[in-house]
Amino acid sequence: MASDENLVHEVEALAGRLADARASIEGRFVGQHAVVEQALAAILSGGHALLVGQPGLGKTLLVDVLATVMGLDSQRIQFTPDLMPADILGSEVLDVLADGTRAFRFIEGPVFTQLLMADEINRASPRTQSALLQAMQEREVTVSGQHRPLGRPFHVLATQNPIEQEGTYPLPEAQLDRFLLQIDVDYPDRQTERDILLATTGIEDGAAHAIFDAGELIAAQRLIRQMPVGATVVESILDLVRSFRPGADEASGLVADTLVWGPGPRAAQALMLVTRARAVLNGRFAPTLEDVEAMAAPVLRHRMALSFAARARGETVDAVIDRVAAERSGSRQAA
Repeated sequence: MASDENLVHEVEALAGRLADARASIEGRFVGQHAVVEQALAAILSGGHALLVGQPGLGKTLLVDVLATVMGLDSQRIQFTPDLMPADILGSEVLDVLADGTRAFRFIEGPVFTQLLMADEINRASPRTQSALLQAMQEREVTVSGQHRPLGRPFHVLATQNPIEQEGTYPLPEAQLDRFLLQIDVDYPDRQTERDILLATTGIEDGAAHAIFDAGELIAAQRLIRQMPVGATVVESILDLVRSFRPGADEASGLVADTLVWGPGPRAAQALMLVTRARAVLNGRFAPTLEDVEAMAAPVLRHRMALSFAARARGETVDAVIDRVAAERSGSRQAA
């Protein structure tokens, strides 16, 4: 464990390099500052992220640029209904050796990488989707009864189209919970779209360059976990997460007839990690309540479900999160 003084110097140095990484990413993925921040926070926290947005908003480009800037080997899988688990994990083939004997040889699938892009993940069958479960949680796969560890680091960035649901298979709650964040990618504003047009329709696009390598990213992830978190921030995380559990003693009155189920302890763990990561990304040595509020929606939106009555009223999960967060903020100020 580093001393307090060394920790401050290390965090300061990491913040400087992350500023360079962010600038390199935003040179290609123009204008979407919050999306870039959340994607970097997920990587720095050692987790996976689900990118949700309409086609053509640059989700694939973002993953490609992230791989370059963070110095990670990457693979891409285009999920389709006919994709099989072996297409992701790999399979054994029977080889005839030089001496005439036969032996099985394992051919690694695309999951054996450091950054895996699962494009349109909800287009594959549940059987194929579940092939990622062990990989995402345990960082290993089991093929023919043999455990095979994945590379380090290992991250899955999956994309999903929220408007086209024909011929898709909604991700089960167990798999959604494996994603540290759900990052919603929305349409850019007018000025951002103008910048995109000017930056991408010339003779040459801007080029991203590597700022980290895999070993340095692992060291950064370890450093993030060493950052101190104040008692006020810890209690705020607990209050916020527990307030979304219908029927619980600490549940907000706003969720009683709005949510069917709420986030578990994994959501609090995720919020604890990404608030630290966001603090470093913004040049701070410890997370604040502002970080908790900023990262609440990406951490929570895929870990709860609206009731039928709430959907009939036109409620959205993000609107519920905003109302409960505002209620908690008002309670703190009143105290």
